[in-house]
Amino acid sequence: MKDHALIVFVKNPEPGKVKTRIAQVVGNDKAIDIYTKLLHYTASLSESISCERYVYYFPLTLEQDMFSNEHFHKELQTKGDLGIKMQQAFTEILAKHKRAVIIGSDCAELSKADIERAFDELEEHDVVIGPARDGGYYLLGMNHLQLFLFKDMPWSSDQLLDETIMKIQDRGLTYSLLNMKSDIDFIEDWEAQKHLIE
Repeated sequence: MKDHALIVFVKNPEPGKVKTRIAQVVGNDKAIDIYTKLLHYTASLSESISCERYVYYFPLTLEQDMFSNEHFHKELQTKGDLGIKMQQAFTEILAKHKRAVIIGSDCAELSKADIERAFDELEEHDVVIGPARDGGYYLLGMNHLQLFLFKDMPWSSDQLLDETIMKIQDRGLTYSLLNMKSDIDFIEDWEAQKHLIE
């Protein structure tokens, strides 16, 4: 097994379940279309990385989709908030690999170079973070399981990144920040970034 493992968190592309803030403006069909394009981009991007690849689905694993069975191990996210889901995934993957990086499927600005740099940074730092402009993060990586990063965190708030960095510093651990990027949460985000993947 490779030392590096990439974890991809995705949702099943169901109406009313994904890109809900975009759907409020352009409808469910367009929101599903946007999310599906992001899934295709994320799958293609992930395949370009030399590592073991795991896609964690919610609520159901899909045997036939853009994440090929040949290139991805397919797993199911556990129940609970994002912290519980991420803790389960990192616990499973770091039991088998030296370094693990997790991404979602919301960032069209994310590149192969970003993910490769994240793995490189984990050679010298305990944690690597891809900061998002909304105050969260689009990527998180570690080389040892850091359970405190998943507990009592302000998920889906503009305080997540700052809280994450503070907790890392409080424990005397080292971290590296990647370049700032934007997730696609609103239709304006899509209009600004769609040229990157269409």
